[in-house]
Amino acid sequence: MTSTSHDSHASDAMAGPHGAGDHGEDHGHDDHAHGDGEPLGPVDALAWGAGTLGIGAGLVVALVMAASTGWLG
Repeated sequence: MTSTSHDSHASDAMAGPHGAGDHGEDHGHDDHAHGDGEPLGPVDALAWGAGTLGIGAGLVVALVMAASTGWLG
């Protein structure tokens, strides 16, 4: 006996939930957020500073490792 099933959303991974040609203009919403929306909040300087410090520390560690193995000459 053969069992078959039909998934009505099987093609969503290929075309999206509204189909390949849907760009949101005809539904009253914008799928790509090209409209007037919520403005972005303030920049979190402390978080950006921590991220920058982390990247800098990682680069220092990479340079020390490279120097200790002789990769820098």
